[in-house]
Amino acid sequence: MSGPPEAMAGLAERLEGVLEELADMAMDALSRASSGAPDSAEAGEALALERRILKARRALEKCIAALVEGAGSGREPLDDGAA
Repeated sequence: MSGPPEAMAGLAERLEGVLEELADMAMDALSRASSGAPDSAEAGEALALERRILKARRALEKCIAALVEGAGSGREPLDDGAA
């Protein structure tokens, strides 16, 4: 039986996988947005989707950081270029 620190680390690890899935989804959305006419409704919807995904990624990064806080993971936070 594992204790809370191990359980939290395990959860953080699973969330890392979700983070990767979100990154793939964001890339797909950006690809769709750039494949057609820049002013099309489809491009606008794809960009809006990418922004929602980025917002979710940021929230998930905070969650992961809270789970591994003090565990010495050395994990770097998401650098999405937003300042």
